[in-house]
Amino acid sequence: MRDERFTPQDIRYLKLLGKQYRTIQAASAEVAHLRAVLRLPKGTEHFLSDLHGEHAAFLHILHNASGVIKRKINDLYGNILSTHERDMLSTLIYYPDEKLALLKKQHVVSPEWYRLTIYRLIEVCRVCSVKYTRKRVREAMPRGMGALIEELMLSDGTPDKEGYYREVMQSILETGQADAMIIALSHVIQSLAIDRLHIIGDIFDRGPRADLIMDALENYHQVDVQWGNHDIAWMGAAALSEACIAQVIVTSVKYGNLETLEVGYGISLRPLSTLAMTCYGDDPCAEFHPKDNGEAIQEDEMDLARMHKAAAILQFKLEGQLLQRHPEYNMDGRRLLHRIDFEKGTVMVEGEEYPLRSCHFPTIDPADPYALTPLEREVMDRLVLEFAHSEKLQRHVQFLYSTGGMYLCCNGNLLYHGCIPMEEDGSFAPIPVSGGDMLRGRAGIDAADLLARQGYFAHLGSRPRSDGQDFLWYLGCGPYSPLFGKSKMATFERYFIRDKRAHVEIKNAYYRYQDDEPTALRILEEFGLNSAGFIINGHVPVKLGQGESPIKAGGRLLVIDGGLSRAYQPVTGIAGYTLIFSSHELSLVAHQPFESTASAISAEQDIHSVHEIVKIMEHRLLIADTDDGEKLRGRIDDLMMLIAAYRSGVLKESRAED
Repeated sequence: MRDERFTPQDIRYLKLLGKQYRTIQAASAEVAHLRAVLRLPKGTEHFLSDLHGEHAAFLHILHNASGVIKRKINDLYGNILSTHERDMLSTLIYYPDEKLALLKKQHVVSPEWYRLTIYRLIEVCRVCSVKYTRKRVREAMPRGMGALIEELMLSDGTPDKEGYYREVMQSILETGQADAMIIALSHVIQSLAIDRLHIIGDIFDRGPRADLIMDALENYHQVDVQWGNHDIAWMGAAALSEACIAQVIVTSVKYGNLETLEVGYGISLRPLSTLAMTCYGDDPCAEFHPKDNGEAIQEDEMDLARMHKAAAILQFKLEGQLLQRHPEYNMDGRRLLHRIDFEKGTVMVEGEEYPLRSCHFPTIDPADPYALTPLEREVMDRLVLEFAHSEKLQRHVQFLYSTGGMYLCCNGNLLYHGCIPMEEDGSFAPIPVSGGDMLRGRAGIDAADLLARQGYFAHLGSRPRSDGQDFLWYLGCGPYSPLFGKSKMATFERYFIRDKRAHVEIKNAYYRYQDDEPTALRILEEFGLNSAGFIINGHVPVKLGQGESPIKAGGRLLVIDGGLSRAYQPVTGIAGYTLIFSSHELSLVAHQPFESTASAISAEQDIHSVHEIVKIMEHRLLIADTDDGEKLRGRIDDLMMLIAAYRSGVLKESRAED
């Protein structure tokens, strides 16, 4: 007779679960383990946004855990070691290979130095590991060294084992494994200092090596990414959207930064260089010189300026073609090439005629201004192949898709890069995601996420892949894109129109409601979160130097773009934020500018960071209070059902492998 407590679907699932837990004893042991895990403190989450290719500063922040490791060292050894000794130990943890090599050159290293240093690293590692399960600590350890590190960490200082641990240390020295042990311990400390890393968008553009940041994120133990408008342009380029490819190249050349493209991703810009010299060789390209350069224009800067203009004209043409395909974007006003009066040297923008700074457009046919010339078509085809065959770029973009999305609800908080598009009255604005349909709020952003995936993985939807490719471009600069949040991207106007009235980009109404607590609470509710949560986003640099606060909406909204990108630091007055969510508190860490990796290693110069507590938790948060805790409780319920099935005879225990 069938036990009414178990449906056929339950039994099918329990049979699968029973392959992992074959006996009541095995299932009961796992229940005990999971219930114990629920009582551990919540892991520490770190949130960063708007990295913009600043790989050296970002990697240093990652290595020092936004100052957390230095604070633990100071807590341990503040009354024991000198400031210099603590700084040396910190730098060794951040850059173990490089610092060891330097200390050897300086003749600092000796057998006694090795003993003391390994002992101190074990102490720091032990402090960093106290809130984790032994399994989590083992996962952070490298193969080959893990068992030995675990033995040393379990040392309790009792006389009974003193000789044992002394012999272990002596063997490490005699077998030449001291360097490997120091390097391994340093990496374990780095891993344990941050349980989970959240990147709130804009990894790419402006700074020199976004690809190196992506390399680090790919190998990080637990990370998620909320896409930013700059990221989505690269994702569109990897999806072979020609408009996105042109946009990525324009931004790279604009900032004189070709390393990510050419060195990082192996994408040759030689075809573009040929186009630039052929069509703009006699053009001064005054409006297109790279940003942040000195007054003296070098020959290579002239080459970059010509490439910049050639890519920009390609961008305007391709965007014009794309917008003609998508009237639902309501962006026809951004198609400006057919609004140029080539004889008068003017252009109509939003109903007003403006004189052009330059009217040298050798590749534009006034009769068909959005058509590519044969040479432009050839260049674009070759660039598409370059992006298609960049294995590293494709791998990095697939990583962004697998670990990222438009937003994330995590442990009661809502994470997104830009905004929730709004109308002037504060209601959620429609997002043009599905042909003629307009979806708002969470439904619109969910649909945007799906369409963005379809643009890269064509099999996800029944619509043509080109719709998703084009939508990736829209997400980067569309007026109701959650990642952009402005009325327009006035790129053409800034290049060709002196009158700054044409340059104005009006922010979405969302930004007028940023300080409104009821609006923040309404957004949290829209995403199924309660009033105890926080909204965490970036995108718009916080002008701290002008008195602006990153804490908005009565403390419900936190903007953590503090200017890690050097281009923004004069505006922000700092060099980036990290938001840290530990089991005790939520705190903002404001970073000062990072000089260089070389000075960090040689002069032991750490980033100076200032902590500001946003909220102290009413009680220490446990894993039971987190999303992972909810999953573990579900697992426990499943195991208890399995135990009941074994005890009732619905399923048989299995003592051996089938």
